[in-house]
Amino acid sequence: MHSSDPAAARKAVTQSDVARELGVSRTLVSFAMRGAPGVSEDTRQQILRTAGLLGYRRNVEAADLARKRPTAVGLHLMDLHNDVYADIFSGVQEALSGTGSRLVIGVNAAPYRPGPGVLDPLLESKVGVIIAATLLDSDDHIRELNRAVPLVNVTRSVPGVDSIHSDDISGSRLATEHLLGLGHRRIAHLCGPSFEGHLERRIGYRRTMLAHGRDPVFIEAPGFGRSDAAAVAVEALSAAPGERPTAVFAHSDELALGVREAAASLGLSVPGDLSLVGYDNSRVAALHGVELTSVDLHAHELGRAAGQAALERIRYPKLAAVDRVLTPTLVIRSSTMSPR
Repeated sequence: MHSSDPAAARKAVTQSDVARELGVSRTLVSFAMRGAPGVSEDTRQQILRTAGLLGYRRNVEAADLARKRPTAVGLHLMDLHNDVYADIFSGVQEALSGTGSRLVIGVNAAPYRPGPGVLDPLLESKVGVIIAATLLDSDDHIRELNRAVPLVNVTRSVPGVDSIHSDDISGSRLATEHLLGLGHRRIAHLCGPSFEGHLERRIGYRRTMLAHGRDPVFIEAPGFGRSDAAAVAVEALSAAPGERPTAVFAHSDELALGVREAAASLGLSVPGDLSLVGYDNSRVAALHGVELTSVDLHAHELGRAAGQAALERIRYPKLAAVDRVLTPTLVIRSSTMSPR
């Protein structure tokens, strides 16, 4: 039966459409169509039948590229408006410059929200490897994706998957020890929602506080945006002067700026009434009037190293997974001082 709608007729059915129809993952559909191990014959036949009924047609150009090992590199970024991801992008660009490898970009539809389908557009494209600079659900999910298309993970270490990442536990220790060294004792850590694989900064803060005989205090924001931080920081900073934190170490510069807004709304000055440390060393942290002490994770170098790892994976697909850890540094500015 042919559609009478020319627009519908022109719209190609994708593997994501097949997955949606069956209520399964896009990765499972890809595995079944490639005859990959781990998919039962019954499941494979059901997927192929559904694909046929929907009018799915194999992309011959993509299949040809697959046989020749495609050289395009996919880069998925969580948020293009954040300096960190812009710097990762520029680092990847530098690594790929002059190599002949094409760069294909994907961006989260909803920044800072992990989900099972965030990489689907790049999985549908003709790339030989995907650099994932975004939040993914779990290590198991990352390994599943890596079986479909080789990944270079830029958020954390995942055994069996190429991982280029900053040592967030060390970075958190630097931030917390800086505040302890200034004489602060009531130091809170403002963090975003908790989920697997995104806890290293919490862990580093907690370990450091306990090692110095101090109780860790966590302020959890509902999201990773500035307004999310401001909303929860107001309550914490509204406590009596002898009870409220004299310093806050925030999970990111963006969250730190939300804390700064909350402090200002309560008539508290930074750093006079509240010392503040961020994470990322974004460009806004260095601006006049902000001058935020921040942990530098060296995002450009992360991107450059990830780009190099992606090229190596394309050239040598059988190589063992690499795990490269970059050492962060603390950039001290005027947002921190000894408590009064």
